Amino acid sequence: MVNAVITGSTKGIGYALAQELVRRGHAVVVTGRTQAAVDEAVEKLGLEARSGGRAAGQVVDVSDAKSVQALWDAAVSALGSVDLWVNNAGVAYTMRTIAETTPDEVSTMVSTNMLGTIYGSQVALRGMATGGGQVFNILGGGSDGSVRPGMGVYSTTKRGLDMFTKALVKEVEGTNVRVGQVRPGILITDGWLREAATSPESVQSQRKMVNILSDHVDDVAPYLVESMLASTKNGDEIAWLTKGRMMKKFFGKKDDKLARYGL
Repeated sequence: MVNAVITGSTKGIGYALAQELVRRGHAVVVTGRTQAAVDEAVEKLGLEARSGGRAAGQVVDVSDAKSVQALWDAAVSALGSVDLWVNNAGVAYTMRTIAETTPDEVSTMVSTNMLGTIYGSQVALRGMATGGGQVFNILGGGSDGSVRPGMGVYSTTKRGLDMFTKALVKEVEGTNVRVGQVRPGILITDGWLREAATSPESVQSQRKMVNILSDHVDDVAPYLVESMLASTKNGDEIAWLTKGRMMKKFFGKKDDKLARYGL
């Protein structure tokens, strides 16, 4: 059994990863910003657990280093140890230009996406120094250097995390801790749907490409979890939307993925 911690895991891809882990019989600590969200996620995951899988929860502010350390301590207390730590917590405002993005939105994205991943990695590496383990950082749009409309600030944080993760990989080389990164592709998440509700005209203008390239989180999570559990290499890079999959999407059957959400 693997003992895992996933930040930002009460909804979206984080929850889908936790769900897949407990379905496979592993133990996971889910985190969120409110007790209500954490409690709801733990209760739902308990219904999914199989073969000894189980879930616990912890409220955490990933932009606060002390809160992240408290998460590690709570996870060790609940599970006994932590083998897998996934830095997933993130916020995206992707419907406005850089000039239109508000100071609060900029601050939230930088503190959650960057500080949250940095603090999470520091805490996990220190905690795993003796027993070993693996850390995965979830990257996202723009982490490969591509520039997309409305994603300037968000992509900047993810591009920076690509560099940060590569630096971590070099620093842990030769130790019993491994570091990797995950690019989950273009996902229709709760956050994306909230953004879409504020700018329906943007959704319609992007509808064709979103339907071609995007995926539902529950379709992607099994592959990502399988890949993380199978990983034995420091510096592993797991990607869902590979060139091969992208070509199949363009030339294969087209589904109206947005219809599931009433869009």
